[in-house]
Amino acid sequence: MMRGGAGHASEGSRAYAADVASVPQQHVRLRIEQVVAGGDGLAREASGRVVFVPGVLPGEEVAVRLVTAKRDFARGEVLEVLEASPARVSPPCAAHRRGCGGCDWQHADPARQDELKLEVVREALRRTARMPDVVVTAGGSVPTWAYRTSMRVAVDRAGRVSLRRPRTNEPVVLDHCLVAHPLLDELVHDARFAGADEVSLRVSAATGERSVWWTTARPDDIVVPEGLGAGVTVGVDAVVHEEVAGRRYRVSGESFFQSGPAAAELLVRTVSDMGGDALAEARSVVDAYGGIGLFAGSLATTAPAAAFTLVEGSAAACADAVENLADLDADVICSPVEAWTPSPVDVVIADPSRHGLGRDAVTVLAATGAPVLLLIGCDPVAFARDAALLAAEGYALDEVRSLDLFPQTHHVEVVGRFRRSTAH
Repeated sequence: MMRGGAGHASEGSRAYAADVASVPQQHVRLRIEQVVAGGDGLAREASGRVVFVPGVLPGEEVAVRLVTAKRDFARGEVLEVLEASPARVSPPCAAHRRGCGGCDWQHADPARQDELKLEVVREALRRTARMPDVVVTAGGSVPTWAYRTSMRVAVDRAGRVSLRRPRTNEPVVLDHCLVAHPLLDELVHDARFAGADEVSLRVSAATGERSVWWTTARPDDIVVPEGLGAGVTVGVDAVVHEEVAGRRYRVSGESFFQSGPAAAELLVRTVSDMGGDALAEARSVVDAYGGIGLFAGSLATTAPAAAFTLVEGSAAACADAVENLADLDADVICSPVEAWTPSPVDVVIADPSRHGLGRDAVTVLAATGAPVLLLIGCDPVAFARDAALLAAEGYALDEVRSLDLFPQTHHVEVVGRFRRSTAH
């Protein structure tokens, strides 16, 4: 169901991959140089070895216990903040204080989070894409709290809604969730899903509709939900209807949607602005990884003369898109982008999953010959890899904006505009 940042609440909380060895207890004092992609702070031991430390801010001096190590890098956990950053704040969430890993940046002043994310994007472009001169600007943020209308959660043995302790599978029960929309927070507090493995919760800020569905560890496990309240629909076929920029969208349980309507509106507004004259004058637009039709639907007035081709691999999302775009000049193609046969178009919009486009999708999208390609990325390193691949296909990155669609977390959305060289 979730793609990219929208599923952040349970991603990154699984156990570490076994690529590092545990080390005997070792304590060190470190000065944090910067925050890197993934949210951790980066420091260096006297030997020069890099140490990654969660829960810290640039400039802080911390006492750290090393927990894993390799020759070139180590990972640690904070024992004490010896010299705090002026941007450090006390996390307001009780679940966070009990170890919940859902919002890993609650220790950072919200006013500083945008700046930190901006620098993470710049660093990814410098190091991964080898594009140190690309200008990255902050493109805005959604409200600091109560912005999420979708969450994927774990449950404890009693079926209570939980998120996981960082880098473990251990559930931390949520009495409330401060980043959840009030209608979603009611489900967090009241609902029980004994027997489930993970549960997807979604509400509509526009209509008040609420839906839930779950997965189980074994096919024959039985889940009997409790405390859902009146009107909550259940199952992968359950739908809610959300409004973005004055247009209504059907969103099925298995379909991806942004963290909330505020995030969707900010993203659409940013793409529209960065598309500018290219979208306004376009006769044909490809909406790759188009999901339920958010961009094709919301940009129809920005590109009034354009025929849209939406390409999407999820059958559930395609079914939603067919309904959501029924009144527009739009063709929905249910196919992985990598398997789609391209044809010439004026503009490409691509919003892939956290893994990014990759070489095969870049080849396909470049084959459209679109003079302008707008790429949305929910992982700055994956975005930077794609930027390098697109450059090899003749697409120059000329504008980048970072968006904070997930305040209180390290997650950052990146929107980039690429222009095709006339030599290609």
